[in-house]
Amino acid sequence: MRTQAGRGRVERMGRRTGALIAAVAAVGAVTALPGQARADGGALPPYAFDGTAQRVKGAASSSDAVQLKTGETYRDTLKKDGKVYYRVDLDDKLNSYVSVVAVPKPGGKVEYGDGFKVSMQDGSGTDCGYQQVSFSSAEYARPLAAYARRIVDADSSSCQKAGAFYVLVERTSKPTSAPDDWELEIRHLSEPGLKKAGPTELPEAWSSATPPPPTGGPQKRQGGAGFHDAVSLTQGEWRSDIRPGQTLFFRVPVDWGQQLFATAELGSSAAADEYVGNALVLSLDNPALGHVDENTGSYDGKQTTLVLDAQRPVAHENRTSYNDGTSGMRFAGWYYLSATLSPAIAQEYGDTPVPLTLRVNVTGTAKPGPGYVGDPGPFAVTADDKEAAANGASGSQAAEGNGAMQLVAVAGIGTGSVLLLGLGAWTLVARRRAA
Repeated sequence: MRTQAGRGRVERMGRRTGALIAAVAAVGAVTALPGQARADGGALPPYAFDGTAQRVKGAASSSDAVQLKTGETYRDTLKKDGKVYYRVDLDDKLNSYVSVVAVPKPGGKVEYGDGFKVSMQDGSGTDCGYQQVSFSSAEYARPLAAYARRIVDADSSSCQKAGAFYVLVERTSKPTSAPDDWELEIRHLSEPGLKKAGPTELPEAWSSATPPPPTGGPQKRQGGAGFHDAVSLTQGEWRSDIRPGQTLFFRVPVDWGQQLFATAELGSSAAADEYVGNALVLSLDNPALGHVDENTGSYDGKQTTLVLDAQRPVAHENRTSYNDGTSGMRFAGWYYLSATLSPAIAQEYGDTPVPLTLRVNVTGTAKPGPGYVGDPGPFAVTADDKEAAANGASGSQAAEGNGAMQLVAVAGIGTGSVLLLGLGAWTLVARRRAA
């Protein structure tokens, strides 16, 4: 993916007994975990959109733009070479981020350079901050993420006043690309300012040495089918199955002062030894779903590994950089890893799952935050986040609370045992309420 950048949660953790009962009742019918690859060659699981997202329609003019509220998620569609506006009403105290995840139709033809740009503009049309992402040498359909932003900066004279701002999403496509609409998933987040100004210069020296791989052997943790249900990981070695054309999503909590290192390995295959270029794409996106980095690797039936570039430790001052990777490591929270396997693999190796191993290192001691004036929301690592990462909860499961038993954690338990566990939990809750 090629990128360009411009200048520039509320945690809903409820204990839901009803969700637990519903989850247990559904176990008998579950044939695959979220995002799980199917070995029967059937259709791939679709992208998992946030179920709470509201449908909106982008406007052709800023004057008719629908408002996006802070903390909400929305869905829309974007036509080929489409251009649409949305509106956000901002004060003069909070930083604002609007992310867009574009989801092309699976199997649709995309060309080098196809992509989209998302920008935020004030009432005079001045760009406050933008990001542009596109398909590069890995020319196959997969979700792309980028964000626009308005940063409050006492030293800046533009985009600082309270009022209406406009989010512009522009799609670029080659004439030979598929004409299908792209589905959009849109989020609006805000970030508090600081109690006092922090450092504005980046340290000249920082460690970019890749740490030794994690020990202990691989553990099974199947990736999710979208950012909203990305499966949580801690430091370690994690094993999934990925089918040609499929994208798996994971998330890792990274605190202030910590560094994230990630590698992806495709396991060997006895089916063939044909060379497939750009067979695997590994991408990194930040807690506001701004694109940070990407790498691709080829495959010839032998095990192959690709590595994401080392990034600076998470720090508030990273945002002063014009480098996309450095600027993206600007706050603590969940960082997202996504892996896509080329559909061309099916032609040479069959439409069956290929072993995928992610090796994740999180180095450095967590430091205090920069001193926000308010609740940092998603831009922090909480005790609940650490628990979700340890248990392998998906983002959607964590949002519903631990009361909804995590199917990832109970995948190896028989259906009868799961039902008994669920009934036991229900009985315990009923007795406590009676008491």
